[in-house]
Amino acid sequence: MTSPDTFPRAAAPAPAAARPPSAAVRFGRELGYLVSSLPIGVVSFTVGFLGLAAGVATVIVYLGVPILLGTLLAARGLARGERRRVESVTGRPLPPHVYRERGDRSVKGMIAALAEPQAWRDLAHAIVSFPVRIVNFCLTVTWVLGGLGMLLYVTWSWALPEDEETGLLDLTYDISSESANIAFTTGLGLVALLTAPLVTRGLFLLNASMARGLLTNPHAASRLAAEE
Repeated sequence: MTSPDTFPRAAAPAPAAARPPSAAVRFGRELGYLVSSLPIGVVSFTVGFLGLAAGVATVIVYLGVPILLGTLLAARGLARGERRRVESVTGRPLPPHVYRERGDRSVKGMIAALAEPQAWRDLAHAIVSFPVRIVNFCLTVTWVLGGLGMLLYVTWSWALPEDEETGLLDLTYDISSESANIAFTTGLGLVALLTAPLVTRGLFLLNASMARGLLTNPHAASRLAAEE
C-alpha cells in the first residue's frame, strides 16, 4: 500500500487557453531557481550527508536506525520541496512518484521503513546534487552579473588606475585606447547578457533532469496502480 499523501499524481491537463510563459518570465523563473538552489543545496547536503554518516557509524549499536530513519524522512521532505520548485518553473508536473506505506513504529517497522527505495533516491539527490548546484550558482552569477558589469563598464571605468593596463583590451591585445577598450568590454557584456537565457536554460534543464531521474519513479507508480 501507499501512504495517503503519496499516491501517484496524474498530470493535470493544461487549460485550453493556457499560454507558455514569455521568454522574460521563463528566464526570471530559471534564474531565481538557480540562485536559490545554493542555499537549499547547503541545507540538503548537510542534513543528508551528516545524517547518513552518523547513522551508518552508529548502526551497530542500534542508535543508527532511528538516525537513518530521520534522515530519510528529512530527505523525503526536501525532495517534496524540490519537486514543487521544478514544477513551478516549468509549469508542468513531474512524472509520478510513490512511497510504500510504513508499518508500525516498532523496531521492526523502522527497519522496514529503511528499505523504502524512493527514500534512498531522495537522499541520493540531496547529496549528489550539491556540487552541481555550486557550479550552477557560480556560472549563473558570473554570467549575469559579469555581463551586466561589462555592459556598464563605461560608467565605472574612470575609477581604474590610469597608469596600469587594467582594461580587457589592454590586457588581451595591448591596445591602450580608452574608447576602444570601453567598446570592447561593452560588447562582451552585451554578448554575455544576450546568451544568459540560453545558459540559465541549460543549467536548469540539468537540475530538472536530476530531479526527474531521482525524485520520481513512474514505473513503480504504474505497477502499483495496475495492482490496485
